[in-house]
Amino acid sequence: MMRNKIRVIGGVWRSRIITFDSFADLRPTPDRVRETVFNWLGQDMSGKHCLDLFAGSGAMSFEAASRGATRVVMVESDPGVMKTLKINMQKLGAERIELISMDALKFLDSDRRQFDLIFLDPPYRLGLLPRLLSSLHSHLSVSGLVYIENDSLPEADADDWLVWRQGQAGKVRYQLLKSKKNG
Repeated sequence: MMRNKIRVIGGVWRSRIITFDSFADLRPTPDRVRETVFNWLGQDMSGKHCLDLFAGSGAMSFEAASRGATRVVMVESDPGVMKTLKINMQKLGAERIELISMDALKFLDSDRRQFDLIFLDPPYRLGLLPRLLSSLHSHLSVSGLVYIENDSLPEADADDWLVWRQGQAGKVRYQLLKSKKNG
């Protein structure tokens, strides 16, 4: 991956370049990981509603929208990152993406929508995954999945979550989880 640039790897925006500035905690999901995850999910995201709680570069959101997701909600609290996301959305003509400037935890408390897929890749140093996972059940559709990415993954609560798929690429660890509470 070139510094400050990523390539959309599938769908209608395949091979299009997304640019972004250097910001603390901004780590775009590597190409290899995105390719694996979307192979697991299936290449066609038509009809899916997705939520990206820590949008950052927008890599996962742009991949989902490129592959036909009906709606992708990107939540980002950093004003500089928001500005870059808006520029990339305009460049791609990303009309099915909704960009929300808000803290992820406040978004979860205030928004009642449900999603088929939630991308969860918070800044590693904050250690938010356990707290966030416990807040996601009400935001998932019946067959919804949660994608988590981090440098170390918390043990998913066996009573609440089923690890459907998992992988590792270098220092990046990632999983797709199914909620046991939602069916």
